[in-house]
Amino acid sequence: MRVLFLTHRLPYAPNRGDRIRAYHIVRSLAAQMEIEVVSLVHDDNELAQADRLRDMGVRVSAIQTPRIRNFANATLRLSGRRPLTHLLLDAPGLAAAIRGIVRERPPDVVLAYCSGMARFALESPLSSFPLVVDLVDVDSQKWAALSQSSPWPMRWIYEREAQHLSEFERRMAATATTTLVVNERERDALRELAPATDVVVVPNGVDLQTLAPATPPEERPHVVFCGVMNYTPNVDAAIWFSRSVWPAIRARRPDARFLIVGSDPIPSVRRLHAPESGIEVTGTVDDVRPYLWQSAVGVAPLLTARGLQNKVLEALGAGLPAVVSSHVFDGLPASVRSACRLASSADAFASEISSLLDLTGTERRAIAASANLATLSWESQLRPLHAILAQAAAATAVCV
Repeated sequence: MRVLFLTHRLPYAPNRGDRIRAYHIVRSLAAQMEIEVVSLVHDDNELAQADRLRDMGVRVSAIQTPRIRNFANATLRLSGRRPLTHLLLDAPGLAAAIRGIVRERPPDVVLAYCSGMARFALESPLSSFPLVVDLVDVDSQKWAALSQSSPWPMRWIYEREAQHLSEFERRMAATATTTLVVNERERDALRELAPATDVVVVPNGVDLQTLAPATPPEERPHVVFCGVMNYTPNVDAAIWFSRSVWPAIRARRPDARFLIVGSDPIPSVRRLHAPESGIEVTGTVDDVRPYLWQSAVGVAPLLTARGLQNKVLEALGAGLPAVVSSHVFDGLPASVRSACRLASSADAFASEISSLLDLTGTERRAIAASANLATLSWESQLRPLHAILAQAAAATAVCV
């Protein structure tokens, strides 16, 4: 079976949430079927990684997005009805690449990753092929939540995006043979938008073998937050935590350090770097695991969150208990919640983190070990995807 996989970021390296899931999808499918990736790329460094996928035996077409042009176009078309998500993901050459693939190697099924790429599957020439969408999260719900906490004019922009993207998600789900999401919360949200559609939960996994710490548990009071630091929910979380939570922790533990680990920190995040206050902003790192292994507690203080946060699963896999917001906690599998502390306010975050820092490293690692991660391997989590793609292709073949 031949699968055409459309992604909005090159699924390599697996160093951020959207790439991690896409990378493991490629890896899983490539072992059993012919997979071709058509991916947008956003800088030269990302483009240079395409050969790493080709080394896995995967055909890759990497198309660069003109960031400045797309931003200008999106600004000029704010009065229209197209989602900004789609306008910002335009790329010259993408349509031609897709036409060439359809002409030379027509797929049996199209797999579109997230709503930004699903729109290409609804257009000619891909509209004649069976479609499975890995929506991951219902993005319109994220924009709606952000609009409630943002000042003007961002509130209006987020409200606009929520409205127009939800209209597209409704049409997309009605067209796709099957739409995948990462948990029951996202499934329920999509079914509310598009009731008579086939929605299947295919959760994220965790790579326990690579995350397992090879050193004794950390005794120093280090707290770590991992995430892409130009992504609005992560930015808001880092700023809120540094300003509203961290001073209370430092008052109790003057030797505590807060590590903000993630690529592309915007200026407001870089300004949080304050060694005298125990805050370190690392910027892009080659590997987040050493920062996890040298920490005592992981945090995910997101004020807005959809889906399942990989950063929490990775912290638990690295032997750290986690303190998380209710938005994050509600998206986690029940099997890992015993290793997480729920905090719904700044005081609660400070209290839960401080109580964990008062424990020994061995005690903290035991809490992390209470999470049942053994059933959450990427191999087991993605296994249903193979059958879903085969069924989509077979159903269409029967119809034809």
